[in-house]
Amino acid sequence: MGDNSDVSNKMKIIPLAFDSLGVRSTATWVETDRKILIDPGAALGPLRYSLPPSKIEYRRLEELARVIISYAEKSDILIVSHYHYDHHFPEQAFYEGKILLIKDPKNKINYSQKQRGKEFLGLLGNKPQRIEFADGKEFEFGKTRLKFSPPFFHGKEYSKLGYVLITSVSYQGEKLLHASDIQGPQTKTTTDWIISENPDILILSGYPTLLMGWRFSKFGLLESNQNLIKILSQTKVNTIILDHHLVRDLHYLNKIEEVLKTAEKLKKKVITAAEFLGKKPDFLEARRKELYEK
Repeated sequence: MGDNSDVSNKMKIIPLAFDSLGVRSTATWVETDRKILIDPGAALGPLRYSLPPSKIEYRRLEELARVIISYAEKSDILIVSHYHYDHHFPEQAFYEGKILLIKDPKNKINYSQKQRGKEFLGLLGNKPQRIEFADGKEFEFGKTRLKFSPPFFHGKEYSKLGYVLITSVSYQGEKLLHASDIQGPQTKTTTDWIISENPDILILSGYPTLLMGWRFSKFGLLESNQNLIKILSQTKVNTIILDHHLVRDLHYLNKIEEVLKTAEKLKKKVITAAEFLGKKPDFLEARRKELYEK
């Protein structure tokens, strides 16, 4: 598909950096009567096939980091869903003078993210115009309403990776949900919250099929697919951008076959961030072995 004009008439939505664009990220620009950037960060997978990132991956990270920084500089509001480094750049000047809506770094958080959150706040000092811990809160800026979920598990229940926030952006009767690292969704609680929000567009990280048989199970994938089918069937959502963890598996389409069939039947779209932009996906991390052979 081309740009997102046939998806959203009111909001301008631009995925800036995602795994289907070559780096680990869910950085998304949303323009209403306010300029919003969700999860201003990106990173590379440290090891894949026992290989470190290739030169092309480093180049892509530099290129997309510049894109994120340039959008962050012109934003009004910056949102950080959690403190993994593919979701925020802690040491950047672009936070100065901005409104920051961020995950509470002290409550409902695992140890490593708590430390990173504390470090982040220390680096920010009093540079931002305003800092709010957004967990479970709602904010209005002009005609734009931002609603945040309570902290949901980063994937499965009691995940050691901690918690993340889902961001709901409502503007002139349209709604976008940015569900960051919910990895699936894997839990009923997260799925129910998404259904209750009833978005037009949903951006989320899919199930980490690459880790099946190690940290994740086939049953978990089945549950995740059932939850996605429920979301497609029980909401007005017209487009799901399914990316991030899922597309680190080159055979991801086979793993979500039932979801794609349901979407087709309902005349809805389940696509990557690259496809949303009208681009061919470029799964650099998943192709690392091939990049080294070249």
